[in-house]
Amino acid sequence: MAAIMLLGAALPTAAQSLYTPEPFAGIVDELRFGLHAHQVHHAALPFMVSDWDISRVEDISFDVLFTSPDLDVFRWIGSPRPELGTTINLAGRDSLLHLGLTWHLPVFDTPLFLEGTLGAAANNGYLTGAPAGRQNFGCRVNFYQRYGVGVNLSEQATATVTYEHTSNNGWCGEANDGLSNFGVRLGWKF
Repeated sequence: MAAIMLLGAALPTAAQSLYTPEPFAGIVDELRFGLHAHQVHHAALPFMVSDWDISRVEDISFDVLFTSPDLDVFRWIGSPRPELGTTINLAGRDSLLHLGLTWHLPVFDTPLFLEGTLGAAANNGYLTGAPAGRQNFGCRVNFYQRYGVGVNLSEQATATVTYEHTSNNGWCGEANDGLSNFGVRLGWKF
């Protein structure tokens, strides 16, 4: 009986901490989860939309965006948020683990924003000799960039349409197929 009373007293506190997660305050700025089409194109820039293949929606993503450090060097480059994330292919194709800096640009006085991420991504794919349907990455770690258009759904929730790309810019021999995924990431801001 005493255990039930203690549990009853603790529930409001536990529920409140989900809305105001003190352990993350000042460190984690946003958590994001996403669903993506795998290998929509090979190009780094998302301009050739008519050439995209969005038939393989088979990737999920998880990203942690940290609070921009209060350092002069970060303010000098526009206060980007450090980011650690993964894009996992559920069909046994290529997956990524990425680390980068994410810049956020509000679109005037609207809930819309633009963002860009630059960094590096480790892959679990083939370096060379990939079978059909897989990529030749050339290097285990390649450049990573992501572009997004998003909306602040509330003070704490975001939705961002993203195009992410990884490739090695030809620095790892001739193998440089590139991997580009397109999808939506839903975020929770702290």
